[in-house]
Amino acid sequence: MIFDFNPLYVFYIAAALTGVLAAEGFYLLVSNTRDYRSRVNRRLEISGKGESREKVLVQLRRERGLSADGDSLFGVAWFSRLVVQSGVKISLPRAILMIAGAGLACAFAAFMAKRDPVIALAAGGAGAVLLPLGLLIVKRNKRQGEFGAKFPDAIDIIVRSLRAGHPVPIAIGMVARELPDPVGTEFGMVADEITYGADIETALRNMMHRVGQEDLPLFVTSVAIQSTTGGNLSQILENLAKVIRERFKMRRKIRGLSAEGRAGAMILNLTPFAVFALVNFVSPDFYGYVWDRPSTTVVLGGALFWMFVGNLIMRRMVNFKF
Repeated sequence: MIFDFNPLYVFYIAAALTGVLAAEGFYLLVSNTRDYRSRVNRRLEISGKGESREKVLVQLRRERGLSADGDSLFGVAWFSRLVVQSGVKISLPRAILMIAGAGLACAFAAFMAKRDPVIALAAGGAGAVLLPLGLLIVKRNKRQGEFGAKFPDAIDIIVRSLRAGHPVPIAIGMVARELPDPVGTEFGMVADEITYGADIETALRNMMHRVGQEDLPLFVTSVAIQSTTGGNLSQILENLAKVIRERFKMRRKIRGLSAEGRAGAMILNLTPFAVFALVNFVSPDFYGYVWDRPSTTVVLGGALFWMFVGNLIMRRMVNFKF
C-alpha cells in the first residue's frame, strides 16, 4: 500500500485532545471571576489593581488626552476634541514624535521619487498633517460606531435598574460594570464624576463631548429634563432605546443598499493605479519619455483633482443622513 495508516494514531490524537480539553476545563473551573470582570473594560481593569476611584478617573482622563480635572491639554479646540473622541491613548510627546515620523517618511518617499528637495519638503508637511488627522478620524468613526451599537443595551440596563428602584447614578454604575468598552468605561467615568461632586447633567454632557456619538444628545436631554421637571424616566428611556435601535437598523439597511455604489467607487478609484502599475510592469519605458516633462505633473494633478471631485459626488450619492 502507498499509505499505510496505523489506527493507533487515532488513539494518540484523541488522547492529546482529551488532555487539552481537560486542562481548559480545569482552568475555567478555577479561574477567578474577578479577573474575568476586570477584563470587561479598561476602567474595571484599572480598578482591579486596588486604585481608588479618584485615581482611576484621573488616569482615564490622562490616557484620553485630558488633564486631571478633565480639561483639554491641546490648544486647538477641534483637534483636542478629535483626539479625545478617537479614544487614542497617547501623550503629547508621543504625538509629536508620530507627527514628525509621518512627515519624515513622506518627505523621504517624495525625495526618492522626484529627487527635488522642494517637493520633498511639501510632501513632508502634507504627510505630517494629513496622515495623523486621517488616522484620528478613522479611529473616531470606528469608536463612535462601536458606542452606538452598544448604546441601546446600556439604556436597557438603566431602565431595568430604575424599575428595580435604584437611582440614576446607581443605574449608570451598573452599565459601567456590565458592558465592554467604549460604553462601559465612558459610563464609569460618568459615575465617578458624580461621586466626586458633579451633577448628573454635567457628567453626562462631559461624556457627550468625549464620545461625540449622534444619539447621545437625546439621552442627555431626556435625563436633564426629567431631573428638573420630573416624569417617568424609565418609560422615556425605553422608548428612546427603541428609537435608537430602529435608527441603527435603518443605517445598516442603507449601507446594504448602497454597497453596490461603494464597490463601484472603489473599483473606479483603483483601476487607474492598477493599469498604471501593470503597464509599468509590462513595459517599463512606456511612460519614460514624458515622465520628466513639466506638463506631466500638471496633468496628473488635474486627474487627481477630478478623481477627488468624483469621489465627493459618489459619496453624496451613497451616504444618507437622517
